[in-house]
Amino acid sequence: MIYYTQLIFIKPGREQAFHAFEDRVLPLLKEHKGELIYRIRPDESAFVENSRELPYEIHLVTFGSKADFEGYKTDPKRLAFMEMKNDSVENIILIEGFAL
Repeated sequence: MIYYTQLIFIKPGREQAFHAFEDRVLPLLKEHKGELIYRIRPDESAFVENSRELPYEIHLVTFGSKADFEGYKTDPKRLAFMEMKNDSVENIILIEGFAL
């Protein structure tokens, strides 16, 4: 099992476009042995300390393998919505990890 954490930074005023993108691609996770464990939209009070801009959302997702993740990433059904993502997302920090 492999875990991915995403810190997602949205372009100002593009929240609804981002939500529309997520509504279309998150259901595809299951087709690739993926599971959205947490989808967090923290407010500023949730951060004890920071030295950078705060993310709009934080996702913790798990896949059966890295190959499953790659399959999700390159799924043509997901790629069809990349324009929506590019229109709404400033950047994403992706962290790969494993349970200890």
